[in-house]
Amino acid sequence: MPWLFLLFVLLPALELYVLIQIGTVIGAWNTFLLILATGLLGSWLAKSQGLATWRAMNERFNKGQIPGKELIDGAIILVCAALLLTPGVLTDAVGLAGLVPLTRSFFRKTITSVFTANPSVRISFGANNAYNSYRKSGDVQSGEQAESGRPDGPIISGSAKARPGHEDAV
Repeated sequence: MPWLFLLFVLLPALELYVLIQIGTVIGAWNTFLLILATGLLGSWLAKSQGLATWRAMNERFNKGQIPGKELIDGAIILVCAALLLTPGVLTDAVGLAGLVPLTRSFFRKTITSVFTANPSVRISFGANNAYNSYRKSGDVQSGEQAESGRPDGPIISGSAKARPGHEDAV
């Protein structure tokens, strides 16, 4: 609840205050042009950096590697582009900082350290989430298969069969 108050009440009030202060120093039209310029620069950066990250991710996939860094960069670019859509100087500054590759590395290192330092913070995707929840419950020990038929190894759904030499393919 305190995060919602900060996000929806305090942050917009702070943004409005900063915009008013900037407007009194440089004028209303210059403040408007500043907001417009940050929006245009941010949209161009979001597009170019997003495409560069997409290409890097595809290159890693083609090499058979997991694109961990690229996935984190993609998430940072998405969030920072959304910050640029909100009117205000503070959110624009954070958004632009996340779109520049040099400062994005700071965001990436911070996010990585938060997730590695706090093992209770987890992200799960799709059906794998249900399987991991089952595995954590202790029903299946390593190397065993439960009598209920739930496997401990890779799951092959439907009528798909693994080809010889591709046993680990799902």
